[in-house]
Amino acid sequence: MFSFGMTPCFSALLLSLAFSLQTTAEPAGCKIRITDKGLEMLKTETQKFVEEELSNISMPEMKGKDGRFQYTITDVKITELNLTHADLKFVPEVGLLFDVQNSSISLSFNRRILYWFFYDTGNINASADGVNINTVLKLIRDDDGRLKINNITCNAKISQMKAKFSGTLGRVYDFLATFLTTGMRFLLNQQICPALNHAALVDVNSMLDTIPVRIEVDEFIGIDYALIEDPAVTSQSLDMNFRGVFFDLAHQNVTQVNLAVDPIIRDYDRMVYLALSEFFFDSGMSSYYTAGIFQMDIVNEKMPKDLEMLLRTTYFGAIMMLNPALVDAPLSLQLAVNSPPKTSIKTSGATVVMTAIVKVMLLPPGQPPVQLSSMTMETKFNAKVSMRGKRLSVHADLRRFKIFSNQSALESLALIPLQAPLKTMLQMSLVPLINNWTKRGVRIPLADGMDFIEEVVEYHNGFIVIGANLHFSKGLRDMVAGSMETDAQPTTL
Repeated sequence: MFSFGMTPCFSALLLSLAFSLQTTAEPAGCKIRITDKGLEMLKTETQKFVEEELSNISMPEMKGKDGRFQYTITDVKITELNLTHADLKFVPEVGLLFDVQNSSISLSFNRRILYWFFYDTGNINASADGVNINTVLKLIRDDDGRLKINNITCNAKISQMKAKFSGTLGRVYDFLATFLTTGMRFLLNQQICPALNHAALVDVNSMLDTIPVRIEVDEFIGIDYALIEDPAVTSQSLDMNFRGVFFDLAHQNVTQVNLAVDPIIRDYDRMVYLALSEFFFDSGMSSYYTAGIFQMDIVNEKMPKDLEMLLRTTYFGAIMMLNPALVDAPLSLQLAVNSPPKTSIKTSGATVVMTAIVKVMLLPPGQPPVQLSSMTMETKFNAKVSMRGKRLSVHADLRRFKIFSNQSALESLALIPLQAPLKTMLQMSLVPLINNWTKRGVRIPLADGMDFIEEVVEYHNGFIVIGANLHFSKGLRDMVAGSMETDAQPTTL
């Protein structure tokens, strides 16, 4: 009787291999990097947003008694915020830091004071100096694959507060100012962080909900922009890896395996970078293929007259052998792509290779169609990628065209005269059809109100990188407000 055991080294090797397989993330079809230069622009919008949030702080009514004084403070309003010493930075492996140092807040509130038998009312202007706010936002991938703020750490401190009384007993109340401002400073300290917590975890997260995860591109396909892992944060950038895969709307559960080169973003010179792998484009072509889009029937008015005449000349003998009475019957070309088109991206540019079966059909009136020939068509397109706002589009031009018979080498020789007119026909019919599908573009995962400008497209081996600067067509407050109105997007799957 024999028994087999595993050595400790071999067991460790298997465990290591299993762990590596479990922890290896799927490749990204799409990557976005926001650099510290982009963060610098976002800082101004964040500062305005925080100022607006703090200006909406509501303070409770204050009542108290000190010796012969009884007072009531009401209608506390923040009249001005000066957060000029604000900064927005990346916190490696965490998220973002919004830091305010040595800033000021101006307030006003109403007073009602009873001193002995004297009753006095009026307005008090106060200022808080040495305002320091330190807020750290942790960024994660949520269960739906969206970028979200998961946690906020906030510390707020006001060093000093001064109040100036006016009215009949203004000078008498000066000594009371310290007492009142101490209470006001305490309450204000307690209100700042809850206000920022709500702004980040509720308002900003609502805006992030509007960034697409699974959306329809058109009536045939959709795209999945789910994050495949938590964002990677360094001192220079925020890097996000998205699935970046298209799918046929009729077969949404069909998975496509990403075997393409992983896109690499090396630069930090621009505010934002978008990297797209060959898989991103191939999955789109494959989805259109499974949706049955790459099929055409060129007949009657769609058939160029010179091409029809050439087809009749080429297949005159075959028609006469079938039935001389059918010599004037309509001809058609049935074109069907027989495999998903493939994208190739090199430093010289991007190309798409497409193979299709073209059948020459005779259409006798009142009779079944008759196939005269079957040929294979190989085409190669140049593909030019461009950005407009936050939409990515592709423009195709026919680069190479070849046909050969599926039946015999002799017939392939006979098809040579058809090469040029078929190429012209494809340039006039198929290429505009493809460009019509792609000219509208595909939205990239940016929030409404944030767009790409000054784009530069670079082609690498296996992927493209688009570097750009950011333009805010809306303020952060307007972007948040807009998200409240568009919680339910009809195009979101």
